[in-house]
Amino acid sequence: MQQSHVVGHTLVYPHHGAVTITAIDVKKIGGVERTWLTLQPLLNELSIQIPADQLSEIGVRELIDRDGIESLIQILQEEFTEEPGNWSRRFKANGEKLASGSVHRVGEVVRDLWRRSQGAKLSTGEKAMYQRASGILVTEFALARGISETEAYEEVERILAGEKITV
Repeated sequence: MQQSHVVGHTLVYPHHGAVTITAIDVKKIGGVERTWLTLQPLLNELSIQIPADQLSEIGVRELIDRDGIESLIQILQEEFTEEPGNWSRRFKANGEKLASGSVHRVGEVVRDLWRRSQGAKLSTGEKAMYQRASGILVTEFALARGISETEAYEEVERILAGEKITV
């Protein structure tokens, strides 16, 4: 991922979704010089600093490509998978999927919570998780497709409702 270390480049950070590199600095800590990246999540005002050589270890990755978009669409179209009946176990399982940093796992959370919401009311925690997961998913989907977040949100909603779209 070294070639992507340029200000303005967009990556994906677990828990936060799409982030933009806003600064690159060399810092000497404990006698060791390292390159540090400052990352700005697109979904909030947080600022993250991370050593450039630890991106992979933390799970920072590039945006999905065309194949990734197609597989994400397939995941969103898959049948609802029933999860544990106990909402706290379901919440924990979905939280682990979000923490993975995988857009496909985030897609599973969005799909399953969206489908669950069609037949029953989501708990307050699940509503918040759905909003968070949806924000992460829609932002990356929009960037990867080169469309606005509004258009991406509408496409994701149509996919979840069973409409076929082409990439």
